Amino acid sequence: MSTHHHDHAPTIGGFGKTDTFPCVHCGLTVSALAADGRRRDHCPSCLHSRHVVDHAGGGPSQCLGRMTPISIAVLRTGDWMVVHRCVRCDELTSTPVRADDNRLILMRMAVRPLAQPPFPLEAFGDI
Repeated sequence: MSTHHHDHAPTIGGFGKTDTFPCVHCGLTVSALAADGRRRDHCPSCLHSRHVVDHAGGGPSQCLGRMTPISIAVLRTGDWMVVHRCVRCDELTSTPVRADDNRLILMRMAVRPLAQPPFPLEAFGDI
């Protein structure tokens, strides 16, 4: 499984060549430009995307699987990234959070590790 970051809209299958694209998960018609004027490659409502860039090879991906948002990463600069996993090939990617992204979903992903740790929270009751 590889992990990569991208800040550009892919250009295969019309995605990135048009002003809008349909969300592969919720069906929303999404503007390819975010509110801040930068290109977007994920749905601002559900944060899903399509696997259209082959990050290992740098060109178009033949996978075209749905990229599911699984987590948030915070860069040293303080910028937030949405971490996606492809449901077909398991490739991991990250893409910048945009100003109009769904804040509830972003916060749910950010707090999930604290709300669902890999150990019982009751252990803290004895401390």
